[in-house]
Amino acid sequence: MISIVQVYGSMLLTALGRTLLMTVLSLVFAMVIGMVFGLMNVGNNRMFNCIGTVYVDAVRGVPLIVLAYFIYFGVPAGVQGIGFAGFRLSGFQAGFIALSMNCGAYMAEIIRAGIESVDRGQMEAGRSLGLSYGACMALIVVPQAVRTMIPSIINQFIITLKDTSILSVIGFPELTNVGKTIMGNTFKNLQTWAIIGIMYMIVITILSKIAKRIERRVNHDR
Repeated sequence: MISIVQVYGSMLLTALGRTLLMTVLSLVFAMVIGMVFGLMNVGNNRMFNCIGTVYVDAVRGVPLIVLAYFIYFGVPAGVQGIGFAGFRLSGFQAGFIALSMNCGAYMAEIIRAGIESVDRGQMEAGRSLGLSYGACMALIVVPQAVRTMIPSIINQFIITLKDTSILSVIGFPELTNVGKTIMGNTFKNLQTWAIIGIMYMIVITILSKIAKRIERRVNHDR
């Protein structure tokens, strides 16, 4: 195990960096997606409600690995079929889109639940003061909802971090994919996957501790 760390340590750390970068970028974009569809699901417009529900149910109903394959192989094939012969997506691009869409569907539910946890009287009070629906959401409801959403968002970050391992199937060189390469070079299955597992465990444990600490602080400040 020590020899693997000595020889491939820099490669593993680089792969961990890619994993964290992919997770952060996907989560940021997923929060935008989640905010859009989450607000659609809490509004009074039935058409928006339907769009938001269809997106959330459709994406959550498809395994991430199938979504990644569809975007990496299916989308370029479809685009090439309509005349763009050279179009293709890299592992990073396809992985980013798939992970963002997947995480965005769950973020939409987190945001919806967070907004619905705010007492309806807050919205009514804002409207009685002459504020528009959008202003009430932006200035009154959403700021209160964010406090309840933060622990769930951090937990979703942890889930997304673990989901990056699925992107190894489309060639994105994240931690699991690099682990496969090292295993193929060394034929040391047990030691290689033990190191990969420990690296994931350390990062996820740190994030879990942060989530619990923030949750305690949020609950204490209420």
